[in-house]
Amino acid sequence: MRHMSLFSILVVTMRILFGIGWLLAGVTKITEKLWYTEPGTYLKEYLLTSLDQTNVPDFYKVFIENVALDYVVSLSYLIPLTQIALGILLILGLFTLPSILICLFMHVNFLLSGNINLISIVLYTSAFLLIIFNKEAYQLSLDGYFKIDQKFRSRMIKKTKKHVSPYIHENEIPRHFS
Repeated sequence: MRHMSLFSILVVTMRILFGIGWLLAGVTKITEKLWYTEPGTYLKEYLLTSLDQTNVPDFYKVFIENVALDYVVSLSYLIPLTQIALGILLILGLFTLPSILICLFMHVNFLLSGNINLISIVLYTSAFLLIIFNKEAYQLSLDGYFKIDQKFRSRMIKKTKKHVSPYIHENEIPRHFS
């Protein structure tokens, strides 16, 4: 095992804690909030409350009324399972970047539904930090062990080189693509 800097250890710790947060969010929905014993009840109540809030954008209210409420039972099964799966993947460091992007998508929906608090902001910021410092986030991960991170990076570098200006040299490509 190679030597890890303190910064890398902090980023890996943030990835693992981020994963634990998503894992617990999914487990809590199933065990304490009864999303599976009373499918759709809790989520429907939450969405209907969101429609009355002034900080929910109008376009998102249209989405809630015309999509989310129509599929509330399916979503009440899908959301906790997705949170649990993403939590496990992040803890293990497997498919790290896609998992973070899916978490970010889910979190944006959570924020748009009007639920903005300190924990939401910390989770949202953590997702962006893990994306920015993805090289460190791959350490002590199954992505790193199976070299999945290198395969992803090599594809990104090839795509970047195709789109880089002829006036920029390869060594000037941003660090997160190399």
